[in-house]
Amino acid sequence: MARRTSLRSQLYRAARDLGHLHAAGKGSASYGRRMVRRKRYTKTNGMLVKALRSLLR
Repeated sequence: MARRTSLRSQLYRAARDLGHLHAAGKGSASYGRRMVRRKRYTKTNGMLVKALRSLLR
C-alpha cells in the first residue's frame, strides 16, 4: 500500500520540480549547476548532521 504524503510535502515537491523545470528551460548549463549545487548541499548537510550528533552524545 502506498504511503500517504502530507499536503506540505506535496507542495515542497511541486516547488522543487518547478525549479528543475525552470533551470532546464534556461539551458543544460543552468540545470547542471543546479544539480551540482544540490549534491554539494546534500553532502555538507550530511556532514553537519553527523558532527552535531557526535556532539550531542
